[in-house]
Amino acid sequence: MTRRLPTHLLVAALIRRVNDAGGIAVVRARGDADAGAILIILERENTVVERAIGPDGGDILVESGPGATRDESIEDYWKRRRQRDPDLWVVALDVADSQRFAAETILA
Repeated sequence: MTRRLPTHLLVAALIRRVNDAGGIAVVRARGDADAGAILIILERENTVVERAIGPDGGDILVESGPGATRDESIEDYWKRRRQRDPDLWVVALDVADSQRFAAETILA
């Protein structure tokens, strides 16, 4: 089992990197500081991603959020997720190539 950095440090690093690149990163909801999951809203792509375990057992980013068959906004989606998981962090990114920032920071 690999040891992960505490969630609050990953979120702080992501925010710093996005801001340094001239983008905007906003924490919409704070979760558990040490072990909360992170839901990342990619504003420009109108997409949601989160860390998951890949087929090889390593971490990957997977697309999440309301599917095409659901009449639900991203805002409603993350609020519903927070009701079920109060430890969940929700971070919104508005920067060019935001998925790259998320992957390089969260999966590193």
